[in-house]
Amino acid sequence: MVEKRYEWADGAKLEEHSRRKHKILREYVFDYLTVRCRLPQQERFRLAIVDGFAGGGRYQCGSLGSPLIFIEELKRAVEAVNTQRAVQGLGAVEVECLLVFNDANRDAIELLKTHVAPMQAEASQSCPKLHLRVEYLNEFFEAAYPDIKSLLGQGRYRSVIFNLDQCGHSHVERNTILDIMHSYPAAEIFYTFVISSLLAFLQKDQPERLRAQLDHLGLTSNDIQALDALMSQKDWLGTAEKIVFDAFRLCAPYVSPFSINNPGGWRYWLIHFANAYRARQVYNNILHDNASLQAHFGRSGLNMLSYDPKHDEGMLYLFDISGRVSAKNQLLGDIPRLIMECGDAMPVMDFYESIYNITPAHADDVHAAIIETQTLR
Repeated sequence: MVEKRYEWADGAKLEEHSRRKHKILREYVFDYLTVRCRLPQQERFRLAIVDGFAGGGRYQCGSLGSPLIFIEELKRAVEAVNTQRAVQGLGAVEVECLLVFNDANRDAIELLKTHVAPMQAEASQSCPKLHLRVEYLNEFFEAAYPDIKSLLGQGRYRSVIFNLDQCGHSHVERNTILDIMHSYPAAEIFYTFVISSLLAFLQKDQPERLRAQLDHLGLTSNDIQALDALMSQKDWLGTAEKIVFDAFRLCAPYVSPFSINNPGGWRYWLIHFANAYRARQVYNNILHDNASLQAHFGRSGLNMLSYDPKHDEGMLYLFDISGRVSAKNQLLGDIPRLIMECGDAMPVMDFYESIYNITPAHADDVHAAIIETQTLR
């Protein structure tokens, strides 16, 4: 597959899959900060956000790119957090954020600087509790990563968000993802790629495993090109999720292998990596607040990837109302079964840590199923 590069100098076109990803990213950053600044005694919160493929900042249509979305949502979240704390009689929280913007295209970086500067100045003036420091790099991501890691190390950042919105698949190594998740206790990654590029890599790296994974679709690992006609079929989505999860499951404790939803073909993947169940819980909830932006095919309770096309009838889960009803019905059976397998008693923290890598469910549906299960007993 030929990778498409944006021409930022002439105004890059905002594709629909990027628009959907930006909406999730925008809302997640806001919720992330409100969750991380809840402690009554908290006076300061420090984080770093790294945009590895930052682009020029604005698209042809005028929509904001991810770097400007980060600044806008950080400002909005800090204002909301401190307004709520004032109502509660609590002191304000100072938020310090290092923003690292990298792009291999020099024109894009120079253009980005002209967009960031006025937003950064306005944020510091109108939101004095938000302190932004911006660093720019102009390298391919893998070449920039050592410098990025050095910047994060100098600031001793523990809470780090990486946005890796690449063309294709080859610009970010899995070992780098693994290193990010192991280097920072509260690391999270948003990782976007084109599924056909991943399959082309696996075709060379793991041909026998890929052949077995594609076998039920009537394809061999040499038939990758033929997938174009199958990418809008639900069976393909279920198969692709398992391939994606299998490829990345060792990179982090929590990996969400959900496709950006496009009924014309599930080609673009947005994965969220996290070290803590709470991050995955918030991410699941964000997807339910934005029904149909991402898609899952299989079970909607626990064991979401256990769908077997030879024996099971899977369902398309779009994080909408009908999906939530299905999830809750499955959770009513899945949760007691899980607890019984652990000896009929289970610490709450252990329960959460054990389920959030195997379910697309909303936290409210998990809690409702727990309560109803207890009532049924």
